[in-house]
Amino acid sequence: MGFNMIRKHVKVEPARWYYHCDQLGMLVWQDMPSGDMGNRWEMRPGIYGKATDKDRTPESEQGFRNEWKEIINDLYNFPGIVVWVPFNEAWGQFKTQDIVQWTQRLDPSRLVNAASGGNFTTAGHIFDLHNYPEPLMPEPTLFGSNQILVLGEFGGLGLPVDGHTWQDKNNWGYQSFKNQDELWNRYEEFIRTIPHLIEMGLSAAVYTQTTDVEVETNGLMTYDRKVIKFPEEKLRKLHAILYGK
Repeated sequence: MGFNMIRKHVKVEPARWYYHCDQLGMLVWQDMPSGDMGNRWEMRPGIYGKATDKDRTPESEQGFRNEWKEIINDLYNFPGIVVWVPFNEAWGQFKTQDIVQWTQRLDPSRLVNAASGGNFTTAGHIFDLHNYPEPLMPEPTLFGSNQILVLGEFGGLGLPVDGHTWQDKNNWGYQSFKNQDELWNRYEEFIRTIPHLIEMGLSAAVYTQTTDVEVETNGLMTYDRKVIKFPEEKLRKLHAILYGK
């Protein structure tokens, strides 16, 4: 399909998965699975949000630290992993500066994306915006920081395929379509927008998502992986523009 990176979102795979990523030369952003939710995301006008940090119990904090440390130690030797992501969209986010610095001490060889999609701080190496459905980018001067600018989630274009959905009805995407041609036209429009964002300083963009997931029919493949919604070569040719080809 012409992608060069996967964000493994709030999930850890078996070692076999990371081995195959290494063999294929596929870069990986690895999330910490979210937990202890309850933070309120206090939106303000525009595309940026600021959320409160979670007041975790000592037991909850220790559980987070134990699991995050084990993930990093277990996956450390897979060279395809290039970014650690401790928090996503403020879910369970707490002690951000401390957790980011601790993550960097555990593994100083990788980048750390402190707050993917919300509750932004100047901690870590990456400033990561989520926006649906169209691609946008963070404002470089918002915090006056020199962080890498990325679009950690965008897209979410939905197309249920009869006979290949998790449930027969009430499926959704951030924007839904009736047929493949309509879906492709919108997808192509989004991808052709990204080179202009690259010119303004965007360093990465992550499309949501590779496969349908339960009620979300916004995958490039169906839930059962039996139908690819666009021909791979067509995707590869379109994506080549992102690499200056």
